[in-house]
Amino acid sequence: MAAFDYDLFVIGAGSGGVAASRRAASYGAKVAICEDSRVGGTCVIRGCVPKKLLMYASQFRDAFEDAPNYGWSPHAPAFDWECLLANKNKEIDRLNRIYVDMLAKSGVALITGRGRLVDPHTVEVAGRRVTAKTILVATGGRPVLPDVPGAEHCITSNELLEMPTLPREMVVIGGGYIAVEFASIFAGYGTKVTMLVRGEELLTGFDDDVRVHLAQEMRKRGIEIHVRTRIERIDGGPGGMTVRTTIGQEFSAGVVLAATGRKPNSGGLGLAEIGVRIDADGGILVDGFSRTSVPNVHAVGDVTNRVALTPVAIAEGRAFAETLFNDNPTDVSYANIPTAVFTTPPVGAVGLTEAQARRAHGAVDVYRTTFRPMKNTISGRDERILMKIVVDRASDRVLGCHMVGTDAPEIVQALAIAINVGATKRQFDRTIALHPSSAEEFVLMREPVKAP
Repeated sequence: MAAFDYDLFVIGAGSGGVAASRRAASYGAKVAICEDSRVGGTCVIRGCVPKKLLMYASQFRDAFEDAPNYGWSPHAPAFDWECLLANKNKEIDRLNRIYVDMLAKSGVALITGRGRLVDPHTVEVAGRRVTAKTILVATGGRPVLPDVPGAEHCITSNELLEMPTLPREMVVIGGGYIAVEFASIFAGYGTKVTMLVRGEELLTGFDDDVRVHLAQEMRKRGIEIHVRTRIERIDGGPGGMTVRTTIGQEFSAGVVLAATGRKPNSGGLGLAEIGVRIDADGGILVDGFSRTSVPNVHAVGDVTNRVALTPVAIAEGRAFAETLFNDNPTDVSYANIPTAVFTTPPVGAVGLTEAQARRAHGAVDVYRTTFRPMKNTISGRDERILMKIVVDRASDRVLGCHMVGTDAPEIVQALAIAINVGATKRQFDRTIALHPSSAEEFVLMREPVKAP
């Protein structure tokens, strides 16, 4: 008789949990996974995928405006939010079914319900108890509301994706990637967007030139951005919401989006009760192989509060399965992870910012250019691209590449390969440019900017 019901039990069927369970099952492990929502997790159901579909929809506005100068007869198309919402939901339903089918085809048992650890080897799901030799927690993260009176009047990104009607005006609290992405998206639909940012500029943690350039481009599109702004309270009423700041400003809108951060989904899982150590934000503390303080309990993805990106969760899940079920100890490198922000224009970045590079390497050379892309020469659109390369002066190694402009995420993905194999600026320079393209500027910048 088997000592446990399963070799592996996974709590949470998002990107990390699904990747880990399928990989472990492929190596012969008996695996089950539980989920109290829809299979696919934040990215597929209420994050990256639906957000990018909404981003695509918002970009048609530019195309319609630019078309007449390219010879197309002008017309005035109308935007139908309800149609977009229905088609977005249809696609999410399709992806959810694909994820469910993938689990079934991999031999992973799916149990519906919220899992809770009873002891290090026992999980209770919907009144049923199952045992496993190894347990993996992959419950992701959740958006949090600001700690101010009236915060309950806000919505988060979860509710924003399901709004029945398009708001005429929106206040966005926050300046991180979720805030700037949804501000750009809804401005593209014609919503009047006001951003209230606590910090000095948008996108804390990104390169300073990127932060300034993106704010300039967003303001050109009519997005109102107020930095160094602190919220005193939020009042709700039949006519909408009013956000009041500590210096007496008032901003009213039908919708107030709180994009003020996310926290790990670790509550109510019985973790502390069985001895799993958790940090102050709720992140499960793990080592380089995703092991918690309880030997047979592991954790991957956003719930660990490491790098909250879907591809990272997938990599961690697969590395976990390789290590435990294929006798192939595998860890994950968190260096030089490419990152995109799907604003209009979008941001792409990989490697160190200029400030990080100066702290870590001392003397660096910085190459920077801004230009109007070819498409805008005929359309007349006032939008400029920023590109930046940060180079270690001593070794000539490229430490970081940063871009704001059309196709930035697609371009930076390829640059990430170069940075991860240690490419030098000389190797960039020796690469023949692909002309005409925006990407060619990354191999054409020759003169560093003067150091501050």
